[in-house]
Amino acid sequence: MGNGFIHAIAFTPLLLAGVLLLGLNWPARRAMPLVLAVTIAIALFIWQMSALRIAASVIQGLLLTASILWIIFGAILLLNTLKHSGAIAAIRGGFSTISPDPRIQVIIVAWLFGCFIEGASGFGTTAAVAAPLLVALGFPGMAAVVMGMMIQSTPVSFGAVGTPIVVGVSGGLDQVAISARLEAQGSSWEVFYHLITSGVALTHAVVGLFMPLLMSMMLTRFFGKNRRWREGLEVAPFALFAGASFVIPYALAGVFLGPEFPTLIGSLVGLVISVAAARRGMLMPKTTWQFPAMADWPTAWQGNIEIRYDDVASRPMPLWLAWLPYLLLAMALVVTRVFPDIKAWFVSTLSMGWTNILGVEGISSTISPLYLPGGVMVLVVLATLGLHRMRWHQCRAALAESSSTLLGAGFVLIFTVPMVRILINSGVNAADMVSMPVAMADLVAGGVGEIYPFFASSVGALGAFIAGSNTVSNLMLSQFQFSIGELLGVSGLLTIVMQAVGAAAGNMIAIHNVVAAAATVGLLDREGQILRKTIIPTLYYLVASGVLAMVFTGLAMRWDPLVTHLS
Repeated sequence: MGNGFIHAIAFTPLLLAGVLLLGLNWPARRAMPLVLAVTIAIALFIWQMSALRIAASVIQGLLLTASILWIIFGAILLLNTLKHSGAIAAIRGGFSTISPDPRIQVIIVAWLFGCFIEGASGFGTTAAVAAPLLVALGFPGMAAVVMGMMIQSTPVSFGAVGTPIVVGVSGGLDQVAISARLEAQGSSWEVFYHLITSGVALTHAVVGLFMPLLMSMMLTRFFGKNRRWREGLEVAPFALFAGASFVIPYALAGVFLGPEFPTLIGSLVGLVISVAAARRGMLMPKTTWQFPAMADWPTAWQGNIEIRYDDVASRPMPLWLAWLPYLLLAMALVVTRVFPDIKAWFVSTLSMGWTNILGVEGISSTISPLYLPGGVMVLVVLATLGLHRMRWHQCRAALAESSSTLLGAGFVLIFTVPMVRILINSGVNAADMVSMPVAMADLVAGGVGEIYPFFASSVGALGAFIAGSNTVSNLMLSQFQFSIGELLGVSGLLTIVMQAVGAAAGNMIAIHNVVAAAATVGLLDREGQILRKTIIPTLYYLVASGVLAMVFTGLAMRWDPLVTHLS
């Protein structure tokens, strides 16, 4: 069999998942066990991975699943705790005073507040926090998940205090070899790294400017009574203002401060400016848009988590006290990730790990439950019990509801994440072939030639679709992107930038991210319907970034310190 045919086989798990979820509308709980079985067969018989390495990859995936479920549990528990304390009712009323229009609420709550959570934490936390909050504000469950997934774009490259760049890109490149070449050209790794960070920030700033407007348009097109894009366009002045208030400080932070804080700074500045503008009625639409009456919602829109307000109406809560747990969450996430000594304590305390699982070198896993966002959220929940003076029966109800929701998500993820780890770990095999993700990327690159920069972000998105992580996609594919760029005679710097941008956009369609977000609002088994919607903003992001890549090609060639053929 030819090399191209073998590389095409690597696409089989993804194509099968797409056909089952999108084409046949299978629920993920039925589709993903079959996809995992096919992945194991390909790894064993085509890639000739050892059975022991496959088994170790499955165990590694299950341990990672435990981390993801811990995050989901923390998010659901925080929501249910605030629901039973009366805080959600107060928060909902507070946003109504800013604007009763869901188009404005989604920009402030989902985009700006969600971007802040992404900047502090990352790793799927954002949709898990934002989606339940939107449901609590009166959004249909399906709309809340779609909006929550759309946050997984512009802020993601600098999420978790820059982890996708600091760990993903740096760890995914051969720094020793690249540094030697840079020094021979009179440059340095620091200069190259700064150019990557600046390029990612500027590209995201241009494309991300329009994301709040697209969110509003998606909301009215798919969840409005009239199903019109035009109703979303009515908030264009405010949406573009909010977008600019985020991306301008975001880009400046990326260029002048480095990869740790663009998302944090951009979201904080944007949130303050946009909320102040909304309270003053600046740039507001002439008419207020609303969802159809709840009785008219299709069944597909509705999750099985119910938020009732009548049971807390007799105990109204001050708005500042209702918001305090979310403020504590944001502060705790920042503190545990920014200050090295505090971070080290949270990482090491209660940490559990398995190095070289089943004796297979290079396949390891560590769980730090206190450091993971789930642990931080549980600590915030414990603080909330006292702050909101909750009674035992309220605490018990919140815990019971959260535990039952978690069981459904766990069943799907125990098949999805091991499949991902098999793909990633397939580079060590008896057939002496590259890993399946790299084989897929190689097939794409080989078919497009010199216009590859247009598709570079799509390759990054493919990696994120597989792994559900910008960081992991960057680790897998950064060196490949750099090598392809140089092989094709275009800037390796540019292809790395597009890798990071595309890997961020790919989070909007990552299957286990969708499952995790859907679980928080009780929408399991509808992953295919969600993906059919989130593919739209994903395509926008990839096409827009691809066009920018072609525009920036000449400029990147001039700025890339490893390009020596220009006079």
